[in-house]
Amino acid sequence: MNRDLRRDLYAAAAAALLVVVAAVVGTGIQHRDGSLRVSWPPLLAKWDPHLGPGTPAAVAVAVAVVAYGPSLAVRLPWRPLLLTAWGTAMAWTWSLALVDGWHLGVAGRLTTRNEYLQVIGRFHDIPATLRDFTHHILIDSPGNWPAHVAGHPAGATVTFVLLDRIGLGGGGWAGAFVITAGTTAAAAVLVTVRALADEKLARRAAPFLVLAPGAVWVGTSADGYFAAVAAWAVAFLALAVTGRRPALTGFVSGLLFGLTAYLSYGLTLFALIAAAVLLLGSHRVRPLPFLLAGLAVVPAVFTALGFDWWAAYHLLVTRYYQGAGGVRPYGYWVWANPACTVFIVGPATAAGLRRLRVRATERATLCLGALVGAALLALLVADVSGMSKAETERIWLPFALWLLPCCAFLPRPRGWLAAQAVLALLVNHLLLTYW
Repeated sequence: MNRDLRRDLYAAAAAALLVVVAAVVGTGIQHRDGSLRVSWPPLLAKWDPHLGPGTPAAVAVAVAVVAYGPSLAVRLPWRPLLLTAWGTAMAWTWSLALVDGWHLGVAGRLTTRNEYLQVIGRFHDIPATLRDFTHHILIDSPGNWPAHVAGHPAGATVTFVLLDRIGLGGGGWAGAFVITAGTTAAAAVLVTVRALADEKLARRAAPFLVLAPGAVWVGTSADGYFAAVAAWAVAFLALAVTGRRPALTGFVSGLLFGLTAYLSYGLTLFALIAAAVLLLGSHRVRPLPFLLAGLAVVPAVFTALGFDWWAAYHLLVTRYYQGAGGVRPYGYWVWANPACTVFIVGPATAAGLRRLRVRATERATLCLGALVGAALLALLVADVSGMSKAETERIWLPFALWLLPCCAFLPRPRGWLAAQAVLALLVNHLLLTYW
């Protein structure tokens, strides 16, 4: 075993050790006073070994990607590669979701008491409901919103209201939408890496984006959908600042960044990743007016309809500490949140981050390093803010996605891909996650 491989394994082992420590310490705290508010620390899950209808498909997809993914990623023409990445990521995510069965794994996920579909009937008059939205955020307010509705800007709930309005109502359609939209994020990251770094790195990263362990929570948490919107905002910005139709791509990027801010308050931290993209672009000035014009659209529409983003955010902070956020100990979660992230990105990413640090001298590597570094900074800010205590295996999906491209630097990718797949399969078959 050569020295570099040994160090890669040390990095992966360190990530695994963090998870073990978080599990042991967390279990002790949970048994002592229940303050963590999770059943299987550090994840919001419970021990429930099981098989399901998605098991054979999940194993088959994993084996196929491990065996053929690296070679296909090199040989396929670029656009077919993007479509193949999306299709395979969708197959991986669907199969993992269906390990828990159709109802529990897909159709029932977004209909539980804390989820968006619980309030569809209250949006029969969308403008009136948006004007009244802030009056129902606090727990002690009359007709208070369920946790996820109160915890996000109105754009998140309105998405599912509009799906219902066009005839795609119910948990099955909502789950299918989240998986279909969420899995496009893999293609968005590939577009970004190719535009800012180089195509070779993007191709090497493709199998790792497809077989991401985070797929367990993409299907079917709404955060998978949020991750895709944010990822495409970054991708279009990368195209704009590298001179690809900067007016159009800049405007679309701004439009999507505006939507991102109205899907999740925490995703305003994507401004850090956007700033990194702007710094890396050689045509950063020309798209700016179009970016800003697009950025204004969604806030203008929601404000005109009566939703006050700032007022809602300040009330959310109060609501957060009225609930589990006020009980969960900061001193544990500030370091256990990264342990949750290990479950999303897998051991290969820990090794890839080590490789990225060592190779940060070439231009393409520096560009990729800037993207990864911006994502890490966003995670750090989210972590120390105290507004992300637990459940970060889904909440941090949009940011963690941008760590996966560093796996492009790993030699012998099939072994690392197998490790990623095994982690996802074990989590999905041994635990019953709540997302």
